[in-house]
Amino acid sequence: MLPVTADDHLPGPVAVLVNPSAGRGRHRALLPRLLDGLAAAGRPVRLLSASSPGEAEAVCRVAVAGGAGALVAVGGDGTVHRAVQAVAGTDVPFGPVPAGTGNDFALDTGFPADPLAAVAVIAEALRSGRSRAVDLARMTDTDGVERWYGAVLAAGFDAIVNERANRMRWPRGPRRYDLAIVVELARLRPRRYTLRLDGVSHEVDAVLVAVGNCPTYGGGMRICPDADPTDGLLDVVVAGRVNRRTLIRVKPRIYQGTHVSHPLVTSYRARTVELTADGITSYADGERSLALPVTISAVPGALRLLR
Repeated sequence: MLPVTADDHLPGPVAVLVNPSAGRGRHRALLPRLLDGLAAAGRPVRLLSASSPGEAEAVCRVAVAGGAGALVAVGGDGTVHRAVQAVAGTDVPFGPVPAGTGNDFALDTGFPADPLAAVAVIAEALRSGRSRAVDLARMTDTDGVERWYGAVLAAGFDAIVNERANRMRWPRGPRRYDLAIVVELARLRPRRYTLRLDGVSHEVDAVLVAVGNCPTYGGGMRICPDADPTDGLLDVVVAGRVNRRTLIRVKPRIYQGTHVSHPLVTSYRARTVELTADGITSYADGERSLALPVTISAVPGALRLLR
């Protein structure tokens, strides 16, 4: 990532979006120190208030439209995802502070895992007026609805599990997701996908499809191990006609990224990915996103990171 240096400090306050429940609240007590660390950059700091993911996204958009000089998100990938919608494609720099269960985008783009250390990096970038450009993925559905994401789009088994878990009212907490996995494993079947990669069509039967701007999702699973958020390309990883036993055996290998060597796993790389399948709602950065079909494009330098 190449640095961009400004002659003067960027104008406007630093808007800060905080998800106090991120990571089950384990970093909540750090918030005063995190805000003090940002204020040490010599810029006004304005805390944004939101009570839902939708409201979080809305207040970020309002802050950016109102002249915020930078946006910082304290939380996990979901918090980052909401904030990114407001700064993607703008010249307003962004800093992710990893404080969630999954911090894939922040870690994949070089920020320290420790929240206080990440704030120190962001504050130094603010002081020096420095930012580094990275790519984002822009997705559009057939109605023209547009969303951005930074890490990975899931459009297979993992997305289906998330959909089931979100519909369940019992049990609460992580056990709900575990139960959803068990239910969907019992129902596992390949689905027909059409992938159009830079205009070239591929018809595949698959149980797992991921489109990555960055390598990891789900808290460190290297689903697209060779993805690089500075190369202007998207990495597409497809697990084909995999049965339950094979999926259970291969899935732990995703943490090391070695699953891509399995003969039923295929990898592609493209600037634009058109993805079609029946009955699939995608999940981007772990957040419920657009129903397929969608078109996903790598947008070089769409985000300026404070590092």
